[in-house]
Amino acid sequence: MHKDEVDGAGKQAKGAIKDAVGGLTGNEKLQAEGKMDKAAGKVQQNVGKAKDATRDALKR
Repeated sequence: MHKDEVDGAGKQAKGAIKDAVGGLTGNEKLQAEGKMDKAAGKVQQNVGKAKDATRDALKR
């Protein structure tokens, strides 16, 4: 597992919390930040997966 995968999962979790809190409190800015964090985390996680796949393919 690549470091980017772990970091991406962390960003997604942080974003989900911000999104939920923003929704509960009616804070649209916090909710939007949460959605952005979740999206960024998903991208970072996918980059990590691609790096792993590339590394594994080069080892063959």
